[in-house]
Amino acid sequence: MPTPSMEDYIEQIYLLIDNKGYARVSDIADALSVHPSSVTKMVQKLDKDDYLVYEKYRGLILTAKGNKIGKRLVFRHELLEQFLNIIGVKEENIYEDVEGIEHHLSWDSIDRIGDLVQLFEENDDLLKRLREIQFKNESE
Repeated sequence: MPTPSMEDYIEQIYLLIDNKGYARVSDIADALSVHPSSVTKMVQKLDKDDYLVYEKYRGLILTAKGNKIGKRLVFRHELLEQFLNIIGVKEENIYEDVEGIEHHLSWDSIDRIGDLVQLFEENDDLLKRLREIQFKNESE
């Protein structure tokens, strides 16, 4: 399994390729707020570990392995954002909170959160009850 840092890069590369059709070192550096030299080092490591294919000055593509993991990492991120939204976390806190917790949860925990999100989506009365509890607690 990739390290949390590797996951951040794979996730960002996956998103860039999905949105733009390509991912350049400069794009990755901008998205992650790191120096291009740091991106080059990580991209070389990801290439060595078969997550992507990198050719200097030519760009990079995710391998089947990298694409599969990238898709799963994006799913995890979006699921956690959805979960935090459902439980009433303020919108301005959601992104940073997800960034802070996503690497510290097991995939079993992610799957259970997915079950809970599904439960709330399929049962509007449960979501309404949660909002009532939150309103009551905020009023006290």
